[in-house]
Amino acid sequence: MSGGSTERRLAAILAADVVGFSRQMGADETGTLARLAALRAEIFDPLLAEHRGRLFKVMGDGFLAEFASAVQAVACAIAIQARLAEREEGGEKLQLRIGLHSRAAVPCSSLPGIPASAIAAVPWT
Repeated sequence: MSGGSTERRLAAILAADVVGFSRQMGADETGTLARLAALRAEIFDPLLAEHRGRLFKVMGDGFLAEFASAVQAVACAIAIQARLAEREEGGEKLQLRIGLHSRAAVPCSSLPGIPASAIAAVPWT
């Protein structure tokens, strides 16, 4: 590493995935995929934008989003869970498991603008 200073910034990462997704896909693939698409279009993406989050990775039923502050990330997570709780839908409801992590980090070149140390430290249960 050179002697120059490295830019660090605070990043809050929201990690979410669908609880029991594989089981739901096995029971009703078409319905599960339709519910997941609706969840993204009607709840996840609009609330992410409302709380100034940026979705940077989608992995099937999992999502990683970046926020400039932990306050925004927590508010978004609470809003997502509240909206899911009040939602009525046919078939089995989708539930999201959400984890948050915030820290000062160095941007990673493989994910432009996303701190690699923040991604590596996201707790998955």
